[in-house]
Amino acid sequence: MAQIYFSKASFRFLRALARNNNRIWFHAHQDDYERHVREPFLQLIADLQAPLRKISPHMRADPRKVGGSLFRIYRDTRFANDKTPYKPWAGARLFHERRREVAAPSFYLHIAPNDCFAGGGIWHPEPQTLQCMRDFIVDNPATWKRATRSKSFREHFSFWGEGLTRPPRGYDAQHELIEDLKRKSFAAGAEFTEALACSSELLPTAIATFKRITPMIDYLCAALDLEF
Repeated sequence: MAQIYFSKASFRFLRALARNNNRIWFHAHQDDYERHVREPFLQLIADLQAPLRKISPHMRADPRKVGGSLFRIYRDTRFANDKTPYKPWAGARLFHERRREVAAPSFYLHIAPNDCFAGGGIWHPEPQTLQCMRDFIVDNPATWKRATRSKSFREHFSFWGEGLTRPPRGYDAQHELIEDLKRKSFAAGAEFTEALACSSELLPTAIATFKRITPMIDYLCAALDLEF
């Protein structure tokens, strides 16, 4: 039987949290978070383990409550202008087995009111990591184009994040891939509806999305000397 993870109650909770983003309200409604958001997301992560192994034996879907793929709902407000204590969304990172040793790309799944998407890549890498990926694109342009210019990629994905207004220092402004070289992140995703998130199509949609974006994840792993 096809599995349904999230429900309208999941999105009602997230919308209510956005309106009442304080500790008193959250503590009063924490059971709703556990029942309608955290527990179903952890089950989804667990159900992604077997299909993810078929995509790559080096990527991990970790359903642990703490320290696994699911992002904590608590925000780190120490250096943020927004001091609200909770994230009014839920997200999971299906990470590389060597993520603690080196910056590595990941697959990603995000659930939020009017903002559901799946995809992957590497977000806001450190300068040295970013340079490694840029240099790899310069040295291997044809493979990058096959990974990100295919009909399937163009039909399903949009790149995330901002880019530099001018070419990065040391790179040819006339390079055929200069717009890619100007990126500050190498990440892309595909949106889906709340209705799909609340249906039995969520798991197969996530798997299909990860398969489609695999050539880019594989490429980024190669750029960082990681197995895929």
